[in-house]
Amino acid sequence: MTEILWTRPEGECHGTLVLAHGAGAPMDANFMNRFAEAAAANGIAVARFEFAYMARRRETGKKAPPPRADKLIGEFQSAMQDILEQTQGPVLIGGKSMGGRVAAMLAGGESLPKRIAGVVCLGYPFHTEAKKELADWRLEPLQKSTRPILITQGDRDQMGHQAEVEAVDLPEFVRLFWLEDGNHDLAPRGASPATWKGNIEQSARETAEFFKSLIS
Repeated sequence: MTEILWTRPEGECHGTLVLAHGAGAPMDANFMNRFAEAAAANGIAVARFEFAYMARRRETGKKAPPPRADKLIGEFQSAMQDILEQTQGPVLIGGKSMGGRVAAMLAGGESLPKRIAGVVCLGYPFHTEAKKELADWRLEPLQKSTRPILITQGDRDQMGHQAEVEAVDLPEFVRLFWLEDGNHDLAPRGASPATWKGNIEQSARETAEFFKSLIS
């Protein structure tokens, strides 16, 4: 059984978001905590889990890089199934950076349960910082998804900023929402009128609106 970290709304709940962490930080990292709390304030229950490599890091204190993203699909699917058994109602799958990419990969499978309404990617890693040529972009998970996708992205994200992403053709079912002056963690620079708290809260509001649009 997958260890699940729950953050639940105090009032009405629209559904559940299964949320995976990014490549370098655990499920209870600052960003993950902030987003989960903001999502719960907007009526979404958030169920977080850790991939095995990150769980081992927590136990041993030794950092190790993640496996290739496609090697994590099975782990995400297992966590999703555990959470489906614990919940009722519609479910989103998603994650921060790598976690969102793996969720999009999972959404390309033919056996995705009907309760999965869509995918949420918080800072999608369109490319690495080193390889920015279009041939190296990670577009296939977005193109092959069988569910609608919401991407909330900092407009200066180093893994896909607004000018370069808007020059690429994406499927109509992929919705992009840009966060002012945000980097890959959605955080603005100190001189910006935007704030990290505000960008995360706006990302959570967009996630809630996306969710409601899928289940209405």
